[in-house]
Amino acid sequence: MKNIIATMLFAAITLQTIVAQNNSLIVYSQDGLKFSLILNGIRQNTQPETNVKITGLNAPNYQVKIIFNSKIPDINQNIYLTDGAEKTQNTEYSYSIKNVKENYKLKFNSTAPITEVASAAYIPEQKVYTYTPVERTTQTVTTTTSNTMGGNNASLGVNVNGLNMNINVNDMNSMEGMNGTTTTTSTTTYSSSTTTSGGMGNPGNTYVLPGYNGVYGCPYPMEPGDFESAKASIKSKSFDDSKLTLAKQIIGSNCMLCSQIKELMLLFSFEETRLELAKYAWHHNLDKGNYYKLNDAFTFESSIDELNQYTQSR
Repeated sequence: MKNIIATMLFAAITLQTIVAQNNSLIVYSQDGLKFSLILNGIRQNTQPETNVKITGLNAPNYQVKIIFNSKIPDINQNIYLTDGAEKTQNTEYSYSIKNVKENYKLKFNSTAPITEVASAAYIPEQKVYTYTPVERTTQTVTTTTSNTMGGNNASLGVNVNGLNMNINVNDMNSMEGMNGTTTTTSTTTYSSSTTTSGGMGNPGNTYVLPGYNGVYGCPYPMEPGDFESAKASIKSKSFDDSKLTLAKQIIGSNCMLCSQIKELMLLFSFEETRLELAKYAWHHNLDKGNYYKLNDAFTFESSIDELNQYTQSR
């Protein structure tokens, strides 16, 4: 009986120690490369960064995957947040991404106790996230307000995991007899996860597009923030030739969603240019099973047929 009690007491103390653990992990690139940090199959940073800190880690080891969103191969490595000795305080573990003979590796740097002073330190280029063991959800709230001849109109749009809700509030006292102004704001959001076995048509790819079960053409789509910046750069060009050249440069160095390709196509007025862009983008598209959705960007059936013949031949 004494042995049983002692065993139970030891287990309780061990469990309390595990729960109390609140370690941190820092991963940074010495060359300034932006990367996505995956812990145990779940992406932790919302967009690629050069220096990422994850807090709230209580497991002794994690499977780490580093994705560079470029031609650099991913890093897959198991790291340990323990040295085998019993720890009485929380610890911060630091790893760096180093280029070793043109081969990028994750190298251990140092450990340090987490103190109130250290945790309060601010590093401008470092992004801090609390560890999440489940898929992150992207929520976008878009608010549009317009005034028309003394009348007020406010619109609130919320998108959570694909569920849309729109709220409109009008000042009716000042709207009578007035002509209203409608402002439409479109926001595209998505969340990411990783898989080691892949889904249908997605063997070994790191990104799973929610609700999509078709063929995958590339590993990871262009980040929404980067895409909006790229789209603004294309729109700033004065001539279609310059726009097309820049669009191809952006598409050629990224993995694109069909929805993103369609947005770029709509920046051009001529059907011929849209078709040329759609053909080029086929080779850099993630969700190839959704390519038919680009048909809405065309005016003529002949363009749809030509694009279909092109993709089928490839």
